[in-house]
Formats: sequence, C-alpha cells, structure tokens
Amino acid sequence: MLDYRIYTFLKLCDTMNYHKTAELLHMTQPAVTQHIHFLENEYGCKLFIYDGKMLKKTKEADKLESYARSAKYNEDVLKNQIKEKPLIELRIGATKTIGEYVIAKNVKSFFDTDNYALNLIVDNTEHLLFLLEHNKLDFAIIEGFFDKEKYNYALYKEESFVGVCSKTHSFAQKNVSFKDIFKETLIVREKGSGTREIFEQILYENNFTLDSFKKKICISSFEIIKKLLMAEKSISFVYESVANSDSNLSYFTIDNNIITREFNYVYLKNTDAKEIISLFENKMGINQK
Repeated sequence: MLDYRIYTFLKLCDTMNYHKTAELLHMTQPAVTQHIHFLENEYGCKLFIYDGKMLKKTKEADKLESYARSAKYNEDVLKNQIKEKPLIELRIGATKTIGEYVIAKNVKSFFDTDNYALNLIVDNTEHLLFLLEHNKLDFAIIEGFFDKEKYNYALYKEESFVGVCSKTHSFAQKNVSFKDIFKETLIVREKGSGTREIFEQILYENNFTLDSFKKKICISSFEIIKKLLMAEKSISFVYESVANSDSNLSYFTIDNNIITREFNYVYLKNTDAKEIISLFENKMGINQK
C-alpha cells in the first residue's frame, strides 16, 4: 500500500494550494504541511517552493509525482486482480475521431462475454491526459500531440488528415492553395482537441494562423460540423475516418500535400497498462504492433 502521505502529496499536486488540499482531504492545513515536510525529509529534497505568492513544484516533485501516479495505478490493478473471480475492466479513453468513427463499431464485441467490462470515455486530448494522470483510465487512444517524454506510447495506426467540404463545394476533389482556403469560413474544433492542434501546427509550419481565415466557427461536435458543411459554404479539416462517414462530404488537398498523423496508445510509465492494451487488441481483433 502507498504511504498515506503520498495521497496528500498527489492532491496538493492537483490543487497547488495547501488550504484547498486540506479542505478536500478533510484535514487541517498544518497536517498537510506536516505530510509534505515528512516526504521532503524522506527524499532529502524540496518538493514545493513559492514564487511570490504562487506555489510551484520542483523538478524533484515532478519525478515523485510521475512515480506516485504509476504506483497508485499499479496498486488499483492489484486490488482488482486479487479479488475472487475478478471482472476484467478496461477503462479506455479515446479522442473524438477515434471514439466515434474508428472503434465505435467494434466496441460491441465487449457485450459478447461476461468477464469483460468496458468503460469508454470519448473526449478531447487535454481532458483524456488529465484522466490518465489521475488513474481514471488504463490508457487512451489519442490523435493529437502529447508529451512523449512524459508517457509511454505505442502506435495504433496512421491516418490521413484532409480538408473536407460538401460534394457541391467548389473545392470538392480539387487541389487548392492556402490563399484559396483563407477566403472560406472555417469550422474548427474546440481548444484542447487533437484535430485543432494538428491543424494549427500545419498552419504554423506554413507561417499562418487561424486568424488568417476570413471567418472561423468553433464547434465541438463532429456531427454538427458535418451538417454545417453540407448546408453551408464552409470547410473543415478532419481525419479521413470522419470524412468517409458521410457520402455527402468530399475531400480536398492544399498545395498537393498528403498529410498523415499517428493515432497512439498512451499510458503511464512504469505500469502494466500494456497488458490491458493487449487485451483490448485481442478483443477487438486488432493486429498487435
């Protein structure tokens, strides 16, 4: 079992506020301070410092946090494994493209056996990584950018990233320039989404930003985006799986660029999450990488 003071440490990492940590853990603030001082003496280093009035983690605290979150994950897995006839629960996160258009049809395979339970959360990259850090997920399948130094990861698949519009749009099945697309109304996903981050990176690499567009609309739902693309003179940028999901949509390219990006399994370091990924792949009939 983890030392109870580690739980205090992790909660302080979440809140970065001694008073709020004490409230959430139903402790006094001096007790929280004592727990942190104990750990600092145990590890022989400072874990938190103040920069003015702002509390900040030290490099040593970052290392301890990474270890502690992995240790907590492993402890939770162990508790489940030592139960009599344990139910195998897969807690999976997926970004919206993957959750709604890549694996959705195959998730039904988990209804066929009684010893599997599946908890699937579909959300943007930023929130999935938060849930992963807080042991709410075994792993996440992510289309966007993430810190490859901070997490373990394995390739799920590669997929094309394309411009999309209605079949009646003047861009349909054509190659256009950046100058052409900036005249259009752009529909873009919300901040924190992998799709948006990737498109912003493409613009950045070509010395542009989202502000280069005449008009932009932010919508978090792919289904609404697709309906607007078909009803309005607008464009968006999505993965091929989304574009292929409706026969009324069409592709276009920019300056003959074929853009592909990775979908990755992402999980905490120093955990057995790769075994859960293998169960998922076997159950879904996915060839292991």
